[in-house]
Amino acid sequence: MSRVDEAMRRAAALREGIDDRAANIRTATDESILEQYPAEKLAKAPEPQHARIAQIGARVSRREASRQRPATPPARDNKLVSGSAVPHFVLEQYRRLAAILHELQLQRGVKTLMVSSAAPREGKTLTITNLALTLSDSYHQRVLLIDADLRRPAVHETLGIPNGVGLAGVLRSGALELPCVELSPHLCVLTAGRADMSLLAQLSSESLRAAVAHASTQFDWVLLDTPPIGLLPDAQLVARICEAILFVIGSGVASYDFVQRSIAALGSERIVGTVLNRVERTNGSMGDYYDYEGYTSVG
Repeated sequence: MSRVDEAMRRAAALREGIDDRAANIRTATDESILEQYPAEKLAKAPEPQHARIAQIGARVSRREASRQRPATPPARDNKLVSGSAVPHFVLEQYRRLAAILHELQLQRGVKTLMVSSAAPREGKTLTITNLALTLSDSYHQRVLLIDADLRRPAVHETLGIPNGVGLAGVLRSGALELPCVELSPHLCVLTAGRADMSLLAQLSSESLRAAVAHASTQFDWVLLDTPPIGLLPDAQLVARICEAILFVIGSGVASYDFVQRSIAALGSERIVGTVLNRVERTNGSMGDYYDYEGYTSVG
């Protein structure tokens, strides 16, 4: 059974009201991978430097700051791993995902990772943003987060930073110097910018490949957020220049067949992991549930 089959099966089980503990069945492969990163080991990773990341947007490059007014504060800041309101088990999930991807990089030399989903509102942007924060802050890796969703960009809104020249401007000019926003010494963000009607031509140009290739020489990780694969051709254009793909599945959002068709469009052999999102997780002391990534499988 593939990782996608397993994730979809678990999503269906959750919709039918089966207890979350019973639904968290992993394949033998998943167990063998996750056992390499037990919670007690991952808990030793440095805690996020909340005070620094809380100043998100304050360290915008001088050129961008002179042109842009500050963006509206993010409505989802309480779901970022840099926030104090995020439950510990959520931090643990992202640390586990970051640790597994770090091991993948050591084994295969992967540096460019694309995150996508089959349909909108499955949580891919929040997933890639929190992954970038975890890799850069808890594991001290140099990370560039690129918003390659030129149709409906959301990374700048999630982080509360200006949507400046961005990727669209880079693709139009062909420049290798990226107008990034520096959030911390280890994390930079290239927003989407303002795309024009020729965005498909821009995404299929050599400018994108050249920019990502150049960025991969400057950073440990280059993470790209893309539009949903099931509805638009954009993600397939971005996928051709990325070494690996992380696929986000929102529980109860897309049908099994729709997810399978989306996976086939990307090429299942290029997907290194799946994240099952929007899983109801009950905390006995709080009697509530959280809309976060509930399961990660990378291999």
